[in-house]
Amino acid sequence: MKRSLLLLFLITTVGLVYIGRLFQLQILRETTKNPTISSTVKVEYDYPERGYVYDRNKQLLVANQLSYDVMVIPKEVKQLDTVQFCSLLKISKEDFVKRLTKAENFARWLPSVFLKQLAKEDFAFLQEKLKNFKGFYIQKRVIRNYPVKSAANVLGFLSEVNEQVAKNSAYYEQGELIGKLGIEKQYENVLRGVKGKKYYSRNNLNIITGTYKNGKYDTLAVAGKDLMLTIDSDLQHYGETLMKGKRGGIVAIEPKTGEILALVTAPSYDPNLLVGRKRSPNSVKLFYDSINKPAFDRGLQAMYAPGSPFKMITGLIGLEEGVIDEDFSVRCYNGYRYGRNKRDFMGCHCGIVGYPVKLKTAIARSCNSYFATTYRKIIDNAENSKIGLNTWSKHAKSFGLGNYLGYDLPTGQKGRIPDSSYYNRQYRYRWGATTTISNAIGQGEVEVTPIQLANMTAAIANKGFYYKPHIVKQIDNKAIVNPVYTKKRNTTVSPKHFPVIIDAMYDVFTKGTARASQVKDLKICGKTGTVENFIRVDGKKVKLPDHSILVAFAPKEDPKIAMAVYIENGGYGSAIAAPITSLMIEKYLKGTVERINIEKRMLDLSLEDVYAKLIPKQDSIAQNKK
Repeated sequence: MKRSLLLLFLITTVGLVYIGRLFQLQILRETTKNPTISSTVKVEYDYPERGYVYDRNKQLLVANQLSYDVMVIPKEVKQLDTVQFCSLLKISKEDFVKRLTKAENFARWLPSVFLKQLAKEDFAFLQEKLKNFKGFYIQKRVIRNYPVKSAANVLGFLSEVNEQVAKNSAYYEQGELIGKLGIEKQYENVLRGVKGKKYYSRNNLNIITGTYKNGKYDTLAVAGKDLMLTIDSDLQHYGETLMKGKRGGIVAIEPKTGEILALVTAPSYDPNLLVGRKRSPNSVKLFYDSINKPAFDRGLQAMYAPGSPFKMITGLIGLEEGVIDEDFSVRCYNGYRYGRNKRDFMGCHCGIVGYPVKLKTAIARSCNSYFATTYRKIIDNAENSKIGLNTWSKHAKSFGLGNYLGYDLPTGQKGRIPDSSYYNRQYRYRWGATTTISNAIGQGEVEVTPIQLANMTAAIANKGFYYKPHIVKQIDNKAIVNPVYTKKRNTTVSPKHFPVIIDAMYDVFTKGTARASQVKDLKICGKTGTVENFIRVDGKKVKLPDHSILVAFAPKEDPKIAMAVYIENGGYGSAIAAPITSLMIEKYLKGTVERINIEKRMLDLSLEDVYAKLIPKQDSIAQNKK
């Protein structure tokens, strides 16, 4: 009797184990398993329409168009007339074998892209014949179209998902499209939508027998969300037109909100060049052009010495630290001597020799002597040079300089505002105010990006605060309320010190270095800069043509636009940067440009001859880096 009970117990136990295992496999695991991992399941994707992109005035910037991919399931391919098939697809037989082999190596039972993005006329002709070629079918996809051929650096582009990304992603399959650069990358999850899926069962002969689990796992496609950018498309396009034949960046910001009105890099390219089957050859040309760098966003990534516009920061810090006031004066004798050696001399071209120069005049006439004196007083005012420089650095950084601003675009550079630790490394603790004196006029170790300069100008226009620059205004017609972009960020300089600086910037356009670029009935405040430009070739310091720069905002009493314009190797700030800046401001605030002669001169002006002479020097630099 005991043996029979033991046997019954064993049978019951084994039975319960089997039942539990079956329950786990068929009930519990069934609810969580991915049906695509089985070779008995075929998946068809329904790709959603990607979100549209508009400018701030609802002008369409990015739209969609249908594309047709030829797909292949290698296991289903039967003997076919390869000559006819290759003729239909306009490929060679060698190309056919290469593509089919690649698909077989990926997975014989899964679909792969055989030929991407057929033209509409080719698709219509092929569709009638495709029933003769087993294992091949057409997959519709959505690709981009750019009605306005500008702002490529802002918009970005779509690229295929590679094998590595696909392996690490639960959403993307190899060969699908994903945003690269610009807002296409930054807002990929918003723009892409959600693709729909339909699952089909197939038997051991790979024949579809019906829907999988009665459509239990099927999902509908969800369209991507539309974006409204802060960009003014007309202003953006106008800036790009003015920058033809030149290299550099233009950034325009609305001071009251931090919204980016224009983000121009030059040279640039038509965004349609990176759409469809022409994307691959064109991307090679664009991204491997090491001379012109059309894919390099100079507005966000190029780091330059800020030159004379930085003098306003030096002046503001001097006022805040109490080492100067607006009546403090300096006598200039064609420059500033800061040491005993002959080379310890900073030249000046303000043209005021031997007479006292006050703050407003020093900004309007760009007096190096005044700001070198002010900088030295800031550093020497503290207990030691280390504390003094850190105080100066802290104030400068409060304007958004020397740090990544945190805008909603995926590229950028921090720039550099040095502090004492930087110079301790450079000079092994043996340095003082005169060692770093070039910082006073934005020519030392200070480096900024054009967007940082524009943001700095917005902070001055606002008398001591700014909002983080950003490029997206609305998602699906709903305003973005993000504290990152709505929080007011105060500088460390008191608002009471800004009026004198703003008055001086107004003088720059009325009686200073930018007076030739005045606009009727518009009060523009700005500061020109002519930035010295040196490189090292074979160990020797070589001077290249100066950069042309101007920062400005307008109108004076109620600023609606703040700008930075940087023209590489453009010479005097008053010669190129000033007229381009004033044209942009006139275009934005007035809606039209009345100064036709200045506009024509800037449109016709090309610096290509200047850049051509620099190519041998650029090649030498590249060789030295190797």
